[in-house]
Amino acid sequence: MAAIYYAGDSTVKFNKISTYPQTGISQAMLWYLKDSVEMKSYAQNGRSTKSFIEEGLLALIEKEIKKGDFLFIQFGHNDEKPDSKRHTDPDTTFPENLLRFIEVARAKGAYPLLITPIARRLFDEQGTFLPGSHGAYPEAMKRTGQQARVPVIDLTAVTENYLSAIGDLASKAYFMWPKDNTHLKPEGAVLMAGFLCEGLKKLGAPYSDLLEEGILIKENEGLDVS
Repeated sequence: MAAIYYAGDSTVKFNKISTYPQTGISQAMLWYLKDSVEMKSYAQNGRSTKSFIEEGLLALIEKEIKKGDFLFIQFGHNDEKPDSKRHTDPDTTFPENLLRFIEVARAKGAYPLLITPIARRLFDEQGTFLPGSHGAYPEAMKRTGQQARVPVIDLTAVTENYLSAIGDLASKAYFMWPKDNTHLKPEGAVLMAGFLCEGLKKLGAPYSDLLEEGILIKENEGLDVS
C-alpha cells in the first residue's frame, strides 16, 4: 500500500472536531484518493520548513517513509513570518530546507513533490483581489524544484487566479471568514484538494496513480505543473 506523507502547515493539517469547521487539504484529499492509498499528515499549525525540521517532524517522517511512498512538501505561509523560530530566506535557507525534505524522500526511494502555498483571501475596498501575499517564496520553491528535478504544483498561481475570478463575496464561503482569510472551511479544503489533484493528474504516473478513477481535470489557466 502506498502512503502519502504530507508535510506542511495549518492549511494542510488534518483537523479534529475541536477546530471545526477548519479543514486542511490533507483531510479533503481523502475524497480523491484510491482506497489503497494511505494519508499520513504530519502538518501542524504555524510550522515553517525551519520549525518543522527543528521540532523533529521531518525526522519522524524519515523513520517511517518507505520505497514507493510519496512526500508532499507544502510550505510558505510561515517561512515568511519575521520571528527567528520560523523565518527563512527565500533565496537561501528556504530552498536549503526544501532540499533536506527532498533528500529524505529520495534516500528512502520515495517520490517527493513540492507544492506552493495556497493564496490568502485578500481584497481591497473595491473588491479587487490582491495577489502576491506569499512574496518570493512560491518562485523560490519553483526554482528549487527545477534545480533538483522535482515536480512542482503551483497552487499559489491557481488559487490566486481562482479567487480573482470569483471575487470577494463568493470566496468567503471557502475560508474561515470572518475569523480569518487563510484557513479553509470544508468546502474550501475540498476545492483546494481538487486543484492539487488536477496537478497530480497532469504529472502522470506515479503521481496520478494515487487518484480515484474518473477524476476530471478542469480547464484552469493558473495550474502550473513543472
